Amino acid sequence: MSAAKKTETAKKLAKIQQDLGMKTQDFENGFVHYLYNMLGRNVDADVEYQFRALSYTVRDRLMGFWKQTWNANNKSEHKKAYYLSMEFLIGRSLTNNLLNLGVETETEKAMYELGLSLEEIEEAEKDAGLGNGGLGRLAACFMDSCATLQLPVMGYGLRYEYGMFKQRIQNGYQIEDPDHWLGFGFYPWELQRTEYARTVKFGGMTHLFKDPHTGKLTTLWEETDDVIAVPFDVPIPGFKNNTVNTLRLWSACAEEDFNLSEFNAGSYFEAVAQKSEAENITMVLYPNDSSENGKELRLKQQYFLVSASLQDVVCQWDKKHGGNFTDFADNNVFQLNDTHPSLAVAELMRIFLDDYAMEWDEAWHIVSSCMAYTNHTLLPEALERWPVPLFQRLLPRPLDIIYEINRRFLKQVAMRWPGDTARFRRMSIIDEHNNVCMAYLAIVGSFSINGVAALHSQLLKDGLFNDFYQLWPNRFNNKTNGVTQRRWMAACNPGLRALLKEKIGEDWITDLTQLSKIEDFVHDKPFRQAWMKVKRENKARLAQLVKETTGVEFKVDSLFDVQVKRIHEYKRQLLNILHVIHLYSKIKRGDTDKWTNRCVIIGGKAAPGYAMAKNIIKLINNVAEIINDDPEVGDKLKVAFIPNYRVSAMEIICPGTDVSEQISTAGKEASGTGNMKFMMNGAVTIGTLDGANVEILEAVGEDNFYLFGLKTPEVEEMKHHYNPQHFIDSDEDLRAVMGLLESGHFNQFEPNIFNEIINSMKSPQDPWMTLADFRSYINAQHEIGLAFQDHEHWNTMSIINSARSGSFSTDRTMTEYNDDIWKLTPLDVG
Repeated sequence: MSAAKKTETAKKLAKIQQDLGMKTQDFENGFVHYLYNMLGRNVDADVEYQFRALSYTVRDRLMGFWKQTWNANNKSEHKKAYYLSMEFLIGRSLTNNLLNLGVETETEKAMYELGLSLEEIEEAEKDAGLGNGGLGRLAACFMDSCATLQLPVMGYGLRYEYGMFKQRIQNGYQIEDPDHWLGFGFYPWELQRTEYARTVKFGGMTHLFKDPHTGKLTTLWEETDDVIAVPFDVPIPGFKNNTVNTLRLWSACAEEDFNLSEFNAGSYFEAVAQKSEAENITMVLYPNDSSENGKELRLKQQYFLVSASLQDVVCQWDKKHGGNFTDFADNNVFQLNDTHPSLAVAELMRIFLDDYAMEWDEAWHIVSSCMAYTNHTLLPEALERWPVPLFQRLLPRPLDIIYEINRRFLKQVAMRWPGDTARFRRMSIIDEHNNVCMAYLAIVGSFSINGVAALHSQLLKDGLFNDFYQLWPNRFNNKTNGVTQRRWMAACNPGLRALLKEKIGEDWITDLTQLSKIEDFVHDKPFRQAWMKVKRENKARLAQLVKETTGVEFKVDSLFDVQVKRIHEYKRQLLNILHVIHLYSKIKRGDTDKWTNRCVIIGGKAAPGYAMAKNIIKLINNVAEIINDDPEVGDKLKVAFIPNYRVSAMEIICPGTDVSEQISTAGKEASGTGNMKFMMNGAVTIGTLDGANVEILEAVGEDNFYLFGLKTPEVEEMKHHYNPQHFIDSDEDLRAVMGLLESGHFNQFEPNIFNEIINSMKSPQDPWMTLADFRSYINAQHEIGLAFQDHEHWNTMSIINSARSGSFSTDRTMTEYNDDIWKLTPLDVG
């Protein structure tokens, strides 16, 4: 096609896109078109078909901006960033896409005129099962902010057919059901891009041979089991700026789907075995890695992600630059979201060495100049270490490269600290137990290493990565996390959005610091009344969710006390439930003077192989059952464990929360992001001086935050002489709580099931020091109960928390990533 013809065609396509329109009638026409002509349904069809028709209608409006952004990114010579993450917890997309396109009102009217409810249609969308917790939700917020800031950033992840699991509670226990979020393979927002499919190698063997033409020794990786990575692209729209970035998700399939000769021979299982084995790679998010098979699959997933993604970037570069990689590092940067994509360091080296015949030094200069690593955990056990034998069997060529990276790196260590064999062992990428330390690989291969909160980043430098910090202090930096206010305020809290629009406009949707303006109205009576009204309506919506999912009835005048997050000992849901038992004990003793009715919500999933976390869920549910069924307790105290905690549930939970529980053991939580969502929506935090709680406390002041517990240095110091029994003996309330637990009061017909929990809390080796913080926590909770009785004072704290949340937007976070690490030029796509 000639250049003139291409231009003419492009103009026609642009005109067609423009003619789609963004008015009420346009959405009505598009919806009916898809419902009738594509899905073969009438307007009164099941809501699932209504959702599909509306999604296609909205996607049509995204498509023109998406293509426009894609073309602008690929035509111009500017630096691009690639965000590699094993999780993207994007939740539902319809509401968010309507918000960012600016067509919520038009779409709602269109559905109303057809006799339909937009809210019911939005509810029909399943949460995308592409992530589990804060790591994946953060990645989704990052992508939203990058599009809104018009930064040329592309996300790379895996298209899991099944999410982690659907959580069901049966007799108090967590039951894991398959989360087949894709249904029959249908996801309206994605586009399959088979033209960008890549081949990923596993297994086989490596050997050296001499190139007959150049005489150079070259490594061949042969006799491999190859898997095809097929990309599916998902649009990520910015807020009303015509920019739609791309999230590319890889799906695994076999090179040969079906072996006909095996089938004809009667070997039906063997005929599809290769297909099944390949597809297993992207079948389930976070397979249980407590078994060897689970570990193998997890390592396969990580390599599959980085190999497909890096091949994709390099091939597209090669196509434009004809094998010239001189400027590659100046124009490309890869952000590794935690240790999971650390193999990117070895894989990019492999591509340059094996596929493009680069010399080691040239390849390493490029790789180490374009990799950046974000650490998300202070827990040593969460820093992945893979056994070398497993690596050798699955990834022999990347392992060869890791050995060479380590050899050259340790020479640097030896030159810096001659004779320091202990440090030499500590810093080796291959540890003394013959494991590959993935965090160390990421650090050695990256020009930037960042933590995700001020305290977390400092603890990395002082402790976990101190040796590396001493070697390369300039590589370390902090980037405090945030969340996107578009989803976590504008979309999920429409009542608050309307109130803010009336008082300060809507500039806060793209500049959250504008929220500080509402502090001018903190003493304005009509504003205060409106704020309380919005909160009450949100609490009523949350109470309805609790009733629908648990059967427990909440009174909206009660204090809504919420802790929702992954179930883990360091997050200390145990401390929360000890407080609940304490309140129950007080009620039973008749000690209810100046009582504040309280509704406690706990939610979160425990990893399938994490027995203690699953026992904690059982304890919470047993305690809840006893309390909720006791007529003497009544409305004074209610407890509910919300099953299957997910993004769409949090969108109802965080606007209706009064107290946000952020109670991890000090020095254990990297950042937290739930704390920020609650704060934005006017909840008051009770928390330890941990993670981003530190910065939240600085922002709101001690008068608007309930601080308790040991500080990080105190936790470290107490490890040497921790005596839980001392805290029990010296605290009458704690003795009463432990007495109820140990008597079997909450497990009368299930003897001894909580012994492991009780013994762990009473152990001097308990790293979470739950009992050490009990008294401080109980005192802070008592102050909260009294403060809530003064509704005017509580309302003031609520307004101030929201007003001072401006720095906790991912727009700020991504601006800092860009200014300090990526150095991209925002791209105005018109």
